[in-house]
Amino acid sequence: MVLRAGPLGRALSPGPQLAEHAGRGPGGALHRRLGRLGRHLQRWLHPLRSRLDRDGDGEVSDDVEDGARAAREHLEPLARVGYALSGVLHVLIGGLAVRLALGARGGTADQGGALAAVAGTPGGSVLLWAASAALAALALWHLVDGALELRWRQRSAGVKDLAKGVVYSAVVVTAATYAAGGRTDTEETSDDVTEQLMEQLLGTLAVAAAGLVVVGVGLYHVAKGVRRRFREDLTLPDGPARLGVDVAGVVGYAAKGLALCVVGGLFVVAAATNDPREAGGLDAALRALLELPAGPVLLGCVGAGFAAYGAYAVVRARLGHL
Repeated sequence: MVLRAGPLGRALSPGPQLAEHAGRGPGGALHRRLGRLGRHLQRWLHPLRSRLDRDGDGEVSDDVEDGARAAREHLEPLARVGYALSGVLHVLIGGLAVRLALGARGGTADQGGALAAVAGTPGGSVLLWAASAALAALALWHLVDGALELRWRQRSAGVKDLAKGVVYSAVVVTAATYAAGGRTDTEETSDDVTEQLMEQLLGTLAVAAAGLVVVGVGLYHVAKGVRRRFREDLTLPDGPARLGVDVAGVVGYAAKGLALCVVGGLFVVAAATNDPREAGGLDAALRALLELPAGPVLLGCVGAGFAAYGAYAVVRARLGHL
């Protein structure tokens, strides 16, 4: 939006013919008041316009857009570090899933479990604070990029980037919580929120809809991996590394998509059975896989897939588009 005080004042001020008759008729007082309002708004907008219109060309929107572009460029190096760290988290989650498949007990095979594992290492708190800063840069980068894309009328890409920004913001909060010595229980939080929503019919429908959306996102991940569309997101290296990145992308996207489909399915089942305890996050989804025939083998493959996705994300942070 371009802020121009002059046209606004003229729009609210009476024209020459109206001014000539401003004192006549019952509308004269109204015209005089509109004129005064226009002059007051001009004085109020002028300082704001001067601050935003730094190059003095009168185009405030262009200056704001230029500032957003500059901020995005400055954030990108740290955002790439954050993207690489998100890949490391996927590798850790994959390791926890494999441990669960091998019969390990205790802990959770999800983001919280991965962060808790880092927090338990020497210097883990410092590492998590650093990771929180990099992930915050990644979240902010996506939010700024999404806002710019919406301004450029690239609605699909803009909404996608804004959603990523929100997701990474949640990761930042979780990482900072563990860095500060706290703990979060994503499964318990998920159950509580689902239970509160399902107290009303509309809330139950919202839970079912959210589950279907997550299933859709999972199917998108599977399709992106199987059809190798992830190649569009980075410049593939030459030689044997190219094959490695290709395999990691296919396996990683397919495994993550499968896990997301299970997560979404749990929410749909919870809504259908009116039992919020059926809903759950990633840890619940992975444990649900464990209950299937040949569950340990399936869960082990999914865990390896998560690790592969993490490796792909690390490579993409260096060679690809965020």
